[in-house]
Amino acid sequence: MAYFNEHYTEKINMDDLAEMVFISSSSLRQHFKKITGKSPLQYQKELRLQNARRLMFKENFDATRAALEVGYESPTQFNREYARMFGEPPLKDMKRLKADEMHFGRII
Repeated sequence: MAYFNEHYTEKINMDDLAEMVFISSSSLRQHFKKITGKSPLQYQKELRLQNARRLMFKENFDATRAALEVGYESPTQFNREYARMFGEPPLKDMKRLKADEMHFGRII
């Protein structure tokens, strides 16, 4: 998990990662899912989306810049996955979060 947290912006090869920890890639996937409740790919996707959301909110990145910064190659795919995870597209989510922050204080 620490490796994912440090390298979430990169394309991670599960076979290479499994070799690093001296187990098979299928065993790595099983252990990872047992610990996190998610597949390695799902975990990486959530890290990317959460960090992109933070960049847009705190650093005022636009969605395309945030997507590229966290490792997405396609802003369209990023927008789709962002809306799936957070319930609305990035621009709409940022407007709501910033309005909520004005009313309720610190959000993220």
